[in-house]
Amino acid sequence: MKRSLFSIAGIVAIATTISKFFGLLRATIIAAVFGVGVVADAYNYAYIIPGFLLVILGGINGPLHSALVSVLAKRARNDVAPLVETITTIVGTILIVVTVGLMLGAGLVIDIIAPGLQPQIREITILQLQIMAPIALLSGLIGIGFGTLNVAQHYWLPSVSPMFSSLAVILGLGWFALQLGNKINSPEYWRLGAWILALGTLAGAIWQWLMQLIVQWRQGMGTLRISFNWNLPGVKEALGLMLPATISTGMTQINTYIDLFFASYIPHAAAGLNYGGLIAQTPKGIITSAILIPYMSLFSQLGAKEKWTDLKQKIRQSLILTALTMLPLGALLAALALPITKIVYERQAFDEEASRLVASILVAYGLGAFTSVGVGVLVRVFYALEDGKTPLKISLVNILLNMILDYFLVNRFGAPGLVLASMGVNVTAMLMMLWCLHRRLNGLALREWGLSILALAGASGLAGFITWGFVKVWEGFLSSQGLGWQLLEVSIAACIGLGIFAVLASLLRLPEVDLLVRRLATDDERM
Repeated sequence: MKRSLFSIAGIVAIATTISKFFGLLRATIIAAVFGVGVVADAYNYAYIIPGFLLVILGGINGPLHSALVSVLAKRARNDVAPLVETITTIVGTILIVVTVGLMLGAGLVIDIIAPGLQPQIREITILQLQIMAPIALLSGLIGIGFGTLNVAQHYWLPSVSPMFSSLAVILGLGWFALQLGNKINSPEYWRLGAWILALGTLAGAIWQWLMQLIVQWRQGMGTLRISFNWNLPGVKEALGLMLPATISTGMTQINTYIDLFFASYIPHAAAGLNYGGLIAQTPKGIITSAILIPYMSLFSQLGAKEKWTDLKQKIRQSLILTALTMLPLGALLAALALPITKIVYERQAFDEEASRLVASILVAYGLGAFTSVGVGVLVRVFYALEDGKTPLKISLVNILLNMILDYFLVNRFGAPGLVLASMGVNVTAMLMMLWCLHRRLNGLALREWGLSILALAGASGLAGFITWGFVKVWEGFLSSQGLGWQLLEVSIAACIGLGIFAVLASLLRLPEVDLLVRRLATDDERM
Protein backbone atom coordinates (compact mmCIF):
# COMPACT_ATOMS: atom_id res chain seq x y z
CA MET A 1 0.00 0.00 0.00
CA LYS A 2 1.33 3.42 -0.93
CA ARG A 3 0.01 4.92 2.28
CA SER A 4 0.23 3.62 5.82
CA LEU A 5 -2.79 1.99 7.38
CA PHE A 6 -3.24 4.82 9.85
CA SER A 7 -2.68 7.50 7.22
CA ILE A 8 -5.66 6.13 5.29
CA ALA A 9 -7.64 5.79 8.52
CA GLY A 10 -6.89 9.42 9.37
CA ILE A 11 -8.07 10.69 5.99
CA VAL A 12 -11.24 8.61 6.20
CA ALA A 13 -11.91 9.62 9.81
CA ILE A 14 -11.64 13.35 9.09
CA ALA A 15 -13.78 13.14 5.95
CA THR A 16 -16.37 10.95 7.65
CA THR A 17 -16.46 13.31 10.64
CA ILE A 18 -17.33 16.20 8.33
CA SER A 19 -19.97 14.09 6.60
CA LYS A 20 -21.48 12.91 9.90
CA PHE A 21 -21.53 16.47 11.26
CA PHE A 22 -23.68 17.60 8.33
CA GLY A 23 -25.84 14.50 8.73
CA LEU A 24 -26.43 15.35 12.38
CA LEU A 25 -27.08 19.00 11.48
CA ARG A 26 -29.67 17.83 8.95
CA ALA A 27 -31.37 15.73 11.64
CA THR A 28 -31.30 18.67 14.06
CA ILE A 29 -33.02 20.91 11.52
CA ILE A 30 -35.63 18.26 10.69
CA ALA A 31 -36.29 17.86 14.42
CA ALA A 32 -36.64 21.62 14.89
CA VAL A 33 -39.03 21.99 11.94
CA PHE A 34 -41.13 18.83 12.33
CA GLY A 35 -40.39 17.44 15.81
CA VAL A 36 -41.69 13.86 16.15
CA GLY A 37 -44.95 14.72 14.37
CA VAL A 38 -46.74 13.64 11.21
CA VAL A 39 -44.17 14.63 8.56
CA ALA A 40 -41.17 13.25 10.49
CA ASP A 41 -42.97 9.98 11.20
CA ALA A 42 -44.10 9.64 7.57
CA TYR A 43 -40.62 10.42 6.24
CA ASN A 44 -39.01 7.73 8.39
CA TYR A 45 -41.31 5.10 6.91
CA ALA A 46 -41.06 6.44 3.33
CA TYR A 47 -37.27 6.43 3.58
CA ILE A 48 -37.10 2.77 4.63
CA ILE A 49 -36.70 1.35 1.10
CA PRO A 50 -34.54 4.17 -0.36
CA GLY A 51 -32.46 4.21 2.83
CA PHE A 52 -32.19 0.43 2.76
CA LEU A 53 -30.84 0.53 -0.79
CA LEU A 54 -28.42 3.34 0.03
CA VAL A 55 -27.05 1.22 2.87
CA ILE A 56 -26.80 -2.14 1.09
CA LEU A 57 -25.78 -0.79 -2.31
CA GLY A 58 -24.60 2.80 -1.96
CA GLY A 59 -23.03 2.76 1.47
CA ILE A 60 -19.34 2.92 2.24
CA ASN A 61 -18.41 -0.63 3.30
CA GLY A 62 -21.56 -1.90 1.56
CA PRO A 63 -21.49 -5.03 -0.64
CA LEU A 64 -20.92 -3.19 -3.95
CA HIS A 65 -18.09 -1.21 -2.41
CA SER A 66 -16.57 -4.28 -0.72
CA ALA A 67 -16.92 -6.53 -3.76
CA LEU A 68 -15.38 -4.01 -6.16
CA VAL A 69 -12.43 -3.37 -3.85
CA SER A 70 -11.83 -7.13 -3.54
CA VAL A 71 -11.98 -7.67 -7.32
CA LEU A 72 -10.44 -4.47 -8.73
CA ALA A 73 -7.53 -4.39 -6.27
CA LYS A 74 -6.17 -7.56 -7.92
CA ARG A 75 -6.22 -6.13 -11.48
CA ALA A 76 -4.11 -3.76 -13.55
CA ARG A 77 -5.29 -0.17 -13.81
CA ASN A 78 -5.95 -0.47 -17.57
CA ASP A 79 -8.41 -3.33 -17.01
CA VAL A 80 -10.54 -1.44 -14.48
CA ALA A 81 -12.60 0.90 -16.72
CA PRO A 82 -14.23 -1.79 -18.95
CA LEU A 83 -15.00 -3.91 -15.89
CA VAL A 84 -16.59 -0.97 -14.02
CA GLU A 85 -18.67 0.00 -17.07
CA THR A 86 -20.03 -3.53 -17.47
CA ILE A 87 -20.92 -3.85 -13.78
CA THR A 88 -22.52 -0.38 -13.83
CA THR A 89 -24.67 -1.34 -16.84
CA ILE A 90 -25.85 -4.62 -15.30
CA VAL A 91 -26.56 -3.18 -11.85
CA GLY A 92 -28.16 -0.04 -13.31
CA THR A 93 -30.55 -2.05 -15.52
CA ILE A 94 -31.78 -4.06 -12.53
CA LEU A 95 -32.22 -0.95 -10.38
CA ILE A 96 -34.20 0.93 -13.06
CA VAL A 97 -36.78 -1.86 -12.83
CA VAL A 98 -36.77 -1.55 -9.03
CA THR A 99 -37.27 2.23 -9.29
CA VAL A 100 -40.31 1.91 -11.54
CA GLY A 101 -41.75 -0.78 -9.28
CA LEU A 102 -41.42 1.47 -6.23
CA MET A 103 -43.18 4.35 -7.99
CA LEU A 104 -46.11 2.23 -9.12
CA GLY A 105 -46.44 0.11 -5.99
CA ALA A 106 -45.72 2.65 -3.27
CA GLY A 107 -49.06 2.12 -1.52
CA LEU A 108 -48.64 -1.65 -1.35
CA VAL A 109 -45.06 -1.34 -0.08
CA ILE A 110 -46.07 1.00 2.75
CA ASP A 111 -49.00 -1.21 3.77
CA ILE A 112 -46.62 -4.16 4.06
CA ILE A 113 -43.94 -2.27 5.97
CA ALA A 114 -46.14 -0.30 8.36
CA PRO A 115 -49.73 -1.58 8.52
CA GLY A 116 -50.42 0.36 11.71
CA LEU A 117 -50.10 3.86 10.19
CA GLN A 118 -52.93 6.36 10.56
CA PRO A 119 -54.57 7.46 7.25
CA GLN A 120 -53.02 10.95 7.27
CA ILE A 121 -49.51 9.61 7.86
CA ARG A 122 -50.02 6.84 5.29
CA GLU A 123 -50.97 9.33 2.56
CA ILE A 124 -47.90 11.48 3.16
CA THR A 125 -45.66 8.40 3.38
CA ILE A 126 -46.80 7.11 -0.03
CA LEU A 127 -46.21 10.53 -1.61
CA GLN A 128 -42.68 10.74 -0.21
CA LEU A 129 -41.78 7.21 -1.29
CA GLN A 130 -42.86 7.94 -4.89
CA ILE A 131 -40.67 11.05 -4.93
CA MET A 132 -37.63 9.25 -3.50
CA ALA A 133 -37.96 6.07 -5.60
CA PRO A 134 -35.10 7.04 -8.05
CA ILE A 135 -32.70 6.75 -5.11
CA ALA A 136 -32.86 3.01 -5.84
CA LEU A 137 -30.90 3.56 -9.07
CA LEU A 138 -28.62 6.20 -7.58
CA SER A 139 -27.67 3.95 -4.67
CA GLY A 140 -26.08 1.39 -7.01
CA LEU A 141 -24.18 4.05 -8.91
CA ILE A 142 -22.93 5.61 -5.67
CA GLY A 143 -21.78 2.24 -4.30
CA ILE A 144 -19.86 1.45 -7.49
CA GLY A 145 -18.25 4.87 -7.29
CA PHE A 146 -17.13 4.26 -3.70
CA GLY A 147 -15.35 1.03 -4.58
CA THR A 148 -13.81 2.38 -7.79
CA LEU A 149 -12.40 5.51 -6.16
CA ASN A 150 -10.97 3.62 -3.20
CA VAL A 151 -9.09 1.30 -5.57
CA ALA A 152 -7.70 4.44 -7.24
CA GLN A 153 -6.39 5.55 -3.79
CA HIS A 154 -9.07 8.23 -3.47
CA TYR A 155 -10.37 8.12 0.10
CA TRP A 156 -11.33 11.71 0.83
CA LEU A 157 -14.18 12.28 -1.64
CA PRO A 158 -16.03 8.97 -1.10
CA SER A 159 -15.96 9.48 2.67
CA VAL A 160 -17.06 13.12 2.56
CA SER A 161 -19.56 12.82 -0.31
CA PRO A 162 -22.63 12.01 1.90
CA MET A 163 -22.25 15.60 3.08
CA PHE A 164 -23.75 16.77 -0.22
CA SER A 165 -26.87 14.70 0.44
CA SER A 166 -27.31 16.38 3.82
CA LEU A 167 -26.64 19.83 2.37
CA ALA A 168 -29.46 19.46 -0.15
CA VAL A 169 -31.96 18.69 2.62
CA ILE A 170 -30.65 21.53 4.80
CA LEU A 171 -30.96 24.06 1.98
CA GLY A 172 -34.45 22.83 1.10
CA LEU A 173 -35.70 23.08 4.69
CA GLY A 174 -34.14 26.52 5.05
CA TRP A 175 -36.15 27.74 2.07
CA PHE A 176 -39.24 25.99 3.44
CA ALA A 177 -38.98 27.68 6.84
CA LEU A 178 -38.64 31.12 5.23
CA GLN A 179 -41.64 30.54 2.97
CA LEU A 180 -44.15 29.31 5.54
CA GLY A 181 -43.18 31.36 8.56
CA ASN A 182 -45.83 30.91 11.27
CA LYS A 183 -48.15 28.52 9.38
CA ILE A 184 -46.72 25.61 11.35
CA ASN A 185 -49.98 23.77 12.00
CA SER A 186 -51.71 24.33 8.66
CA PRO A 187 -52.43 21.52 6.15
CA GLU A 188 -50.38 23.50 3.64
CA TYR A 189 -47.42 23.25 6.02
CA TRP A 190 -47.53 19.48 6.30
CA ARG A 191 -47.99 18.77 2.59
CA LEU A 192 -45.33 21.22 1.37
CA GLY A 193 -42.98 20.04 4.12
CA ALA A 194 -43.39 16.45 2.95
CA TRP A 195 -42.57 17.47 -0.64
CA ILE A 196 -39.51 19.51 0.35
CA LEU A 197 -38.11 16.80 2.61
CA ALA A 198 -38.46 14.08 -0.05
CA LEU A 199 -37.22 16.24 -2.95
CA GLY A 200 -34.25 17.42 -0.89
CA THR A 201 -33.30 13.81 -0.16
CA LEU A 202 -33.51 12.89 -3.85
CA ALA A 203 -31.54 15.97 -4.92
CA GLY A 204 -28.88 15.13 -2.33
CA ALA A 205 -28.40 11.62 -3.74
CA ILE A 206 -28.03 13.06 -7.27
CA TRP A 207 -25.52 15.62 -6.02
CA GLN A 208 -23.48 12.97 -4.19
CA TRP A 209 -23.33 10.71 -7.25
CA LEU A 210 -22.31 13.51 -9.63
CA MET A 211 -19.43 14.61 -7.41
CA GLN A 212 -18.06 11.06 -7.42
CA LEU A 213 -18.66 10.59 -11.13
CA ILE A 214 -16.57 13.62 -12.08
CA VAL A 215 -13.49 12.28 -10.25
CA GLN A 216 -14.09 8.76 -11.54
CA TRP A 217 -14.08 10.01 -15.14
CA ARG A 218 -10.95 12.10 -14.61
CA GLN A 219 -9.11 9.08 -13.23
CA GLY A 220 -10.06 6.94 -16.22
CA MET A 221 -11.93 4.50 -13.99
CA GLY A 222 -14.97 4.08 -16.24
CA THR A 223 -17.72 6.21 -17.78
CA LEU A 224 -21.46 5.72 -18.31
CA ARG A 225 -20.87 3.75 -21.50
CA ILE A 226 -23.41 0.91 -21.81
CA SER A 227 -21.69 -2.49 -21.85
CA PHE A 228 -23.08 -6.00 -21.40
CA ASN A 229 -19.75 -7.82 -21.79
CA TRP A 230 -20.48 -10.75 -19.45
CA ASN A 231 -17.33 -12.59 -20.55
CA LEU A 232 -14.96 -9.82 -19.47
CA PRO A 233 -12.50 -11.17 -16.84
CA GLY A 234 -13.62 -10.19 -13.38
CA VAL A 235 -17.30 -9.59 -14.17
CA LYS A 236 -18.54 -13.00 -13.05
CA GLU A 237 -16.23 -12.93 -10.05
CA ALA A 238 -17.53 -9.52 -8.97
CA LEU A 239 -21.19 -10.43 -9.50
CA GLY A 240 -20.63 -13.76 -7.76
CA LEU A 241 -19.41 -11.91 -4.67
CA MET A 242 -21.92 -9.05 -4.92
CA LEU A 243 -25.02 -11.22 -5.01
CA PRO A 244 -24.60 -13.11 -1.71
CA ALA A 245 -23.04 -10.03 -0.09
CA THR A 246 -26.02 -7.88 -1.11
CA ILE A 247 -28.52 -10.49 0.05
CA SER A 248 -26.62 -10.88 3.33
CA THR A 249 -26.60 -7.13 3.95
CA GLY A 250 -30.23 -7.05 2.87
CA MET A 251 -31.07 -9.67 5.47
CA THR A 252 -29.51 -7.39 8.06
CA GLN A 253 -31.68 -4.51 6.87
CA ILE A 254 -34.74 -6.75 7.00
CA ASN A 255 -34.18 -6.72 10.74
CA THR A 256 -34.65 -2.95 10.54
CA TYR A 257 -37.96 -3.51 8.73
CA ILE A 258 -39.04 -5.90 11.45
CA ASP A 259 -38.14 -3.28 14.06
CA LEU A 260 -40.20 -0.64 12.25
CA PHE A 261 -43.11 -3.05 11.89
CA PHE A 262 -43.27 -3.24 15.69
CA ALA A 263 -42.55 0.49 15.96
CA SER A 264 -45.59 1.36 13.83
CA TYR A 265 -47.75 0.39 16.82
CA ILE A 266 -45.80 2.63 19.24
CA PRO A 267 -46.51 6.40 19.03
CA HIS A 268 -43.50 8.41 17.78
CA ALA A 269 -41.22 5.34 17.94
CA ALA A 270 -40.09 5.56 14.30
CA ALA A 271 -39.00 9.19 14.60
CA GLY A 272 -37.38 8.49 17.97
CA LEU A 273 -35.40 5.56 16.57
CA ASN A 274 -34.23 7.71 13.68
CA TYR A 275 -33.13 10.64 15.86
CA GLY A 276 -31.37 8.37 18.36
CA GLY A 277 -29.76 6.36 15.60
CA LEU A 278 -28.34 9.45 13.92
CA ILE A 279 -26.56 10.50 17.12
CA ALA A 280 -25.21 7.00 17.63
CA GLN A 281 -24.17 6.71 13.98
CA THR A 282 -21.95 9.79 14.18
CA PRO A 283 -19.08 8.23 16.20
CA LYS A 284 -19.91 4.74 14.92
CA GLY A 285 -19.76 5.82 11.26
CA ILE A 286 -16.45 7.60 11.74
CA ILE A 287 -14.79 4.68 13.49
CA THR A 288 -16.33 2.05 11.21
CA SER A 289 -15.03 3.79 8.11
CA ALA A 290 -11.62 4.50 9.63
CA ILE A 291 -11.16 0.83 10.53
CA LEU A 292 -12.90 -0.99 7.70
CA ILE A 293 -11.73 0.97 4.67
CA PRO A 294 -7.96 0.51 5.23
CA TYR A 295 -8.38 -3.05 6.53
CA MET A 296 -10.58 -4.18 3.59
CA SER A 297 -7.69 -4.05 1.11
CA LEU A 298 -5.37 -5.54 3.71
CA PHE A 299 -7.68 -8.51 4.35
CA SER A 300 -7.93 -9.10 0.58
CA GLN A 301 -4.15 -9.15 0.21
CA LEU A 302 -3.86 -11.75 3.02
CA GLY A 303 -6.66 -14.02 1.79
CA ALA A 304 -4.34 -16.66 0.30
CA LYS A 305 -3.80 -19.72 2.53
CA GLU A 306 -0.06 -19.17 2.89
CA LYS A 307 -0.77 -15.74 4.40
CA TRP A 308 -3.38 -16.85 6.95
CA THR A 309 -1.01 -16.36 9.90
CA ASP A 310 -0.76 -12.67 9.09
CA LEU A 311 -4.50 -12.51 8.35
CA LYS A 312 -5.36 -13.86 11.81
CA GLN A 313 -3.10 -11.26 13.40
CA LYS A 314 -4.86 -8.49 11.46
CA ILE A 315 -8.30 -9.83 12.41
CA ARG A 316 -7.34 -9.64 16.07
CA GLN A 317 -5.83 -6.20 15.58
CA SER A 318 -8.96 -4.83 13.90
CA LEU A 319 -11.30 -6.29 16.54
CA ILE A 320 -9.28 -4.98 19.49
CA LEU A 321 -9.00 -1.55 17.86
CA THR A 322 -12.77 -1.62 17.40
CA ALA A 323 -13.21 -2.48 21.09
CA LEU A 324 -10.72 0.22 22.14
CA THR A 325 -12.78 2.87 20.36
CA MET A 326 -16.40 1.72 20.36
CA LEU A 327 -16.71 0.32 23.89
CA PRO A 328 -15.78 3.58 25.70
CA LEU A 329 -17.74 5.70 23.22
CA GLY A 330 -20.77 3.46 23.64
CA ALA A 331 -20.51 3.75 27.42
CA LEU A 332 -20.33 7.54 27.18
CA LEU A 333 -23.34 7.66 24.84
CA ALA A 334 -25.35 5.66 27.37
CA ALA A 335 -24.19 7.75 30.34
CA LEU A 336 -24.71 11.13 28.62
CA ALA A 337 -27.77 10.23 26.53
CA LEU A 338 -30.15 12.87 27.90
CA PRO A 339 -27.83 15.92 27.89
CA ILE A 340 -26.51 14.98 24.43
CA THR A 341 -30.05 14.66 23.07
CA LYS A 342 -31.01 18.04 24.55
CA ILE A 343 -27.97 19.71 23.00
CA VAL A 344 -28.57 18.25 19.56
CA TYR A 345 -32.35 18.36 19.22
CA GLU A 346 -34.27 20.18 21.96
CA ARG A 347 -35.53 23.37 20.34
CA GLN A 348 -38.66 24.62 18.57
CA ALA A 349 -41.00 21.64 17.91
CA PHE A 350 -38.71 19.18 19.75
CA ASP A 351 -39.67 19.39 23.45
CA GLU A 352 -38.45 17.79 26.70
CA GLU A 353 -40.76 14.79 26.35
CA ALA A 354 -39.27 14.05 22.92
CA SER A 355 -35.77 14.36 24.40
CA ARG A 356 -36.55 11.74 27.03
CA LEU A 357 -37.89 9.34 24.39
CA VAL A 358 -34.82 9.73 22.17
CA ALA A 359 -32.43 9.56 25.15
CA SER A 360 -33.88 6.21 26.26
CA ILE A 361 -33.29 4.87 22.76
CA LEU A 362 -29.77 6.34 22.65
CA VAL A 363 -28.86 4.43 25.82
CA ALA A 364 -29.67 1.18 24.03
CA TYR A 365 -27.66 2.23 20.97
CA GLY A 366 -24.68 2.92 23.21
CA LEU A 367 -24.84 -0.53 24.78
CA GLY A 368 -24.73 -2.18 21.35
CA ALA A 369 -22.15 0.09 19.69
CA PHE A 370 -19.21 -2.36 19.73
CA THR A 371 -21.07 -5.39 18.39
CA SER A 372 -22.59 -3.51 15.45
CA VAL A 373 -19.11 -2.47 14.24
CA GLY A 374 -17.54 -5.83 15.12
CA VAL A 375 -19.97 -7.64 12.82
CA GLY A 376 -18.92 -5.35 9.96
CA VAL A 377 -15.25 -6.17 10.52
CA LEU A 378 -15.82 -9.93 10.44
CA VAL A 379 -18.06 -9.79 7.36
CA ARG A 380 -15.22 -8.13 5.43
CA VAL A 381 -12.90 -10.99 6.37
CA PHE A 382 -15.32 -13.43 4.72
CA TYR A 383 -15.46 -11.21 1.62
CA ALA A 384 -11.64 -11.21 1.49
CA LEU A 385 -11.80 -15.01 1.53
CA GLU A 386 -14.30 -14.75 -1.36
CA ASP A 387 -16.98 -16.28 0.84
CA GLY A 388 -20.27 -14.39 0.76
CA LYS A 389 -22.41 -17.43 1.61
CA THR A 390 -21.46 -17.81 5.28
CA PRO A 391 -22.53 -14.27 6.30
CA LEU A 392 -25.74 -14.84 4.31
CA LYS A 393 -26.58 -18.04 6.20
CA ILE A 394 -25.90 -16.34 9.53
CA SER A 395 -28.11 -13.38 8.54
CA LEU A 396 -30.98 -15.73 7.68
CA VAL A 397 -30.80 -17.36 11.12
CA ASN A 398 -30.70 -13.99 12.84
CA ILE A 399 -33.88 -12.72 11.16
CA LEU A 400 -35.90 -15.23 13.15
CA LEU A 401 -33.95 -14.38 16.30
CA ASN A 402 -34.64 -10.67 15.78
CA MET A 403 -38.39 -11.27 15.48
CA ILE A 404 -38.43 -13.24 18.73
CA LEU A 405 -36.33 -10.67 20.60
CA ASP A 406 -38.40 -7.77 19.25
CA TYR A 407 -41.62 -9.35 20.47
CA PHE A 408 -40.40 -9.91 24.02
CA LEU A 409 -38.19 -6.84 24.48
CA VAL A 410 -40.71 -4.35 23.04
CA ASN A 411 -43.29 -5.59 25.55
CA ARG A 412 -40.76 -5.05 28.33
CA PHE A 413 -38.89 -1.90 27.29
CA GLY A 414 -40.95 -0.23 24.54
CA ALA A 415 -39.03 1.47 21.71
CA PRO A 416 -35.56 0.94 23.29
CA GLY A 417 -36.33 -2.79 23.25
CA LEU A 418 -36.05 -2.73 19.45
CA VAL A 419 -32.44 -1.56 19.69
CA LEU A 420 -31.65 -4.06 22.44
CA ALA A 421 -33.01 -6.81 20.16
CA SER A 422 -30.59 -5.68 17.43
CA MET A 423 -27.74 -5.83 19.95
CA GLY A 424 -28.69 -9.43 20.77
CA VAL A 425 -28.67 -10.28 17.07
CA ASN A 426 -25.24 -8.70 16.58
CA VAL A 427 -23.75 -10.55 19.56
CA THR A 428 -25.03 -13.84 18.14
CA ALA A 429 -23.73 -12.99 14.65
CA MET A 430 -20.27 -12.14 15.98
CA LEU A 431 -20.00 -15.40 17.89
CA MET A 432 -21.15 -17.45 14.89
CA MET A 433 -18.74 -15.69 12.51
CA LEU A 434 -15.80 -16.08 14.88
CA TRP A 435 -16.51 -19.79 15.22
CA CYS A 436 -16.73 -20.22 11.43
CA LEU A 437 -13.45 -18.34 10.94
CA HIS A 438 -11.88 -20.41 13.73
CA ARG A 439 -12.63 -23.56 11.75
CA ARG A 440 -11.84 -22.03 8.34
CA LEU A 441 -8.44 -20.56 9.29
CA ASN A 442 -7.20 -23.55 11.29
CA GLY A 443 -7.72 -21.99 14.69
CA LEU A 444 -8.05 -18.54 16.23
CA ALA A 445 -6.98 -17.53 19.74
CA LEU A 446 -10.62 -16.96 20.70
CA ARG A 447 -10.10 -17.29 24.45
CA GLU A 448 -7.30 -14.72 24.46
CA TRP A 449 -9.25 -12.34 22.22
CA GLY A 450 -12.41 -12.74 24.31
CA LEU A 451 -10.64 -12.02 27.59
CA SER A 452 -9.06 -8.87 26.14
CA ILE A 453 -12.42 -7.59 24.86
CA LEU A 454 -14.17 -8.43 28.15
CA ALA A 455 -11.48 -6.52 30.05
CA LEU A 456 -11.99 -3.49 27.80
CA ALA A 457 -15.76 -3.82 28.27
CA GLY A 458 -15.29 -3.80 32.05
CA ALA A 459 -13.08 -0.72 31.87
CA SER A 460 -15.64 1.02 29.65
CA GLY A 461 -18.50 0.09 31.97
CA LEU A 462 -16.70 1.51 35.00
CA ALA A 463 -15.82 4.70 33.10
CA GLY A 464 -19.43 5.05 31.96
CA PHE A 465 -20.80 4.52 35.48
CA ILE A 466 -18.50 7.20 36.94
CA THR A 467 -19.48 9.55 34.10
CA TRP A 468 -23.19 8.96 34.84
CA GLY A 469 -22.53 9.66 38.54
CA PHE A 470 -20.78 12.91 37.70
CA VAL A 471 -23.77 14.04 35.62
CA LYS A 472 -26.15 13.34 38.50
CA VAL A 473 -23.98 15.32 40.91
CA TRP A 474 -23.57 18.16 38.40
CA GLU A 475 -27.29 18.48 37.76
CA GLY A 476 -27.95 18.32 41.49
CA PHE A 477 -25.86 21.42 42.15
CA LEU A 478 -25.77 23.36 38.88
CA SER A 479 -28.41 24.22 36.31
CA SER A 480 -28.11 22.38 33.01
CA GLN A 481 -31.00 24.10 31.23
CA GLY A 482 -28.97 26.52 29.12
CA LEU A 483 -27.03 25.32 26.08
CA GLY A 484 -23.75 26.65 27.49
CA TRP A 485 -24.18 24.71 30.74
CA GLN A 486 -25.14 21.57 28.83
CA LEU A 487 -22.06 21.78 26.59
CA LEU A 488 -19.81 22.31 29.62
CA GLU A 489 -21.45 19.41 31.45
CA VAL A 490 -21.02 16.98 28.56
CA SER A 491 -17.46 18.12 27.84
CA ILE A 492 -16.23 17.69 31.42
CA ALA A 493 -18.08 14.40 31.87
CA ALA A 494 -16.71 12.99 28.60
CA CYS A 495 -13.15 13.97 29.52
CA ILE A 496 -13.51 12.29 32.91
CA GLY A 497 -14.91 9.12 31.36
CA LEU A 498 -12.28 8.91 28.60
CA GLY A 499 -9.51 9.68 31.09
CA ILE A 500 -10.59 6.85 33.39
CA PHE A 501 -10.85 4.45 30.47
CA ALA A 502 -7.41 5.45 29.16
CA VAL A 503 -5.81 4.72 32.54
CA LEU A 504 -7.57 1.36 32.88
CA ALA A 505 -6.82 0.35 29.28
CA SER A 506 -3.12 1.15 29.71
CA LEU A 507 -2.99 -1.22 32.70
CA LEU A 508 -4.13 -4.09 30.46
CA ARG A 509 -0.88 -3.85 28.44
CA LEU A 510 -2.52 -4.78 25.16
CA PRO A 511 -0.23 -4.40 22.11
CA GLU A 512 -3.08 -2.64 20.24
CA VAL A 513 -3.09 0.15 22.83
CA ASP A 514 0.59 0.85 22.20
CA LEU A 515 0.02 0.54 18.44
CA LEU A 516 -2.82 3.05 18.52
CA VAL A 517 -0.87 5.56 20.60
CA ARG A 518 2.31 5.17 18.53
CA ARG A 519 0.51 5.50 15.19
CA LEU A 520 -1.47 8.53 16.33
CA ALA A 521 1.75 10.14 17.47
CA THR A 522 4.00 9.40 14.48
CA ASP A 523 2.20 7.51 11.68
CA ASP A 524 5.62 6.60 10.26
CA GLU A 525 5.32 2.85 9.85
CA ARG A 526 4.28 1.59 6.43
CA MET A 527 2.24 -1.55 5.88
